[in-house]
Amino acid sequence: MFLRRFARPSSLMMMAKVKETTGIVGLEVVPNAREVLIGLYNKTLNEIQRVPEDEGYRKAVETFTRHRLKVCEEEEDWETIEKRLGCGQVEELIEEAQDELKLIDKMIEWDPWGVPDDYECEVVENDAPVPKHVPLHRPGPLPEEFYKTLEAIMNGTKKDESAAAAAAAAAPPSTSS
Repeated sequence: MFLRRFARPSSLMMMAKVKETTGIVGLEVVPNAREVLIGLYNKTLNEIQRVPEDEGYRKAVETFTRHRLKVCEEEEDWETIEKRLGCGQVEELIEEAQDELKLIDKMIEWDPWGVPDDYECEVVENDAPVPKHVPLHRPGPLPEEFYKTLEAIMNGTKKDESAAAAAAAAAPPSTSS
């Protein structure tokens, strides 16, 4: 009895911290989040191979997935994984990884990189008249506050440039041989 009483707390201290809640409604704690993430990241790296090698989407997914996988493999503790990645809780990362796998399937279905080699895109320069078949998208006016802020920044820059020029003119010429 005496040994059990004293042995128990130290054995509990050896166990990893257990997350009680995510603090996010509807997002349950995943006790084996690290293992789940490693599995999802490996599956993502496998699935992204279906996307053409030179596509930006594939390169981006491979880059961040490899980084996250490396962190998960190097760290045992969920808190350390969250801190090192800085992208939310491990449970959120699990949802993101699951969503990425769904997106990979959709991207393959949509085939946005499958533009034929002979496809010609019409380029409209800024001053050229816009052809009638091209929709004209003009953004609405910006708020008055935007223009005031822009003017203040521009005037501040001009004042800084003037002050720098005046300081340079007032400085004695350097003597170099």
